[in-house]
Amino acid sequence: MVAAYRRALLKVSGEALKGRRDYGIDPETLGHVADEVKGALAVGVELAVLTGGGNIWRGQEAADVMHMDRAAADYAGMLATIINALALQDALEQRGVTTRTQSAIQAQAVAEPFIRRRALRHLEKGRVVIFAAGTGNPFFTTDTAAALRSVEIGADVLLMAKNHVDGVYDADPHKHNTARKFVRLSYLEALNRRLEVMDSTALTLCMENHLPIIVFDLFAPGALQSVLRGEPIGTLVADVKESLLLER
Repeated sequence: MVAAYRRALLKVSGEALKGRRDYGIDPETLGHVADEVKGALAVGVELAVLTGGGNIWRGQEAADVMHMDRAAADYAGMLATIINALALQDALEQRGVTTRTQSAIQAQAVAEPFIRRRALRHLEKGRVVIFAAGTGNPFFTTDTAAALRSVEIGADVLLMAKNHVDGVYDADPHKHNTARKFVRLSYLEALNRRLEVMDSTALTLCMENHLPIIVFDLFAPGALQSVLRGEPIGTLVADVKESLLLER
């Protein structure tokens, strides 16, 4: 197996980690993610992972519903991402994968601080690096953190893992039988059509740095390995002249 990319960052949302539960981490789902990450290393790619926290806490929701100060609510969300990162780290280490967790906020008892050069060294040594606590700043999503960390570590691709959605569609495929899937999509079209790829700040950062994004279903068997081998899975968002839609 030959990797199409030298280095990649995988964004795993908190929503994906909760599986079919209403809240928290589903052990079976966590195990599947760990198995996929371990399998991806066999392809020969240097892999970083960034975890979201929406299965435990959502800062925007806390601010809207609980009338909590938005900055405080976002900091609580950063702590949720650290919980997910530590759970994934443990699952990977149980499978014999050497892992390091780096946090954008100080959590010295459980994680290294985010230091770019140290992260690069870990990756060069074949370790999986898990980035937690987003950017370390309120008002920024973990999508933006994923884009930022990808650029910082010189990743060749940003992999957006979705929960049983195999790409980007022109409408919600769960609600519209006529929804069509994009095979490839330009950054500008994704922004102009407000498609659910990632938030606009993250997407703009990827566009400005010419960082390709692949949106795919992490829970399709062997999907991560296939993506890293360069197989046409999911939706590619990149510097393309025109987008391509599949007819249903």
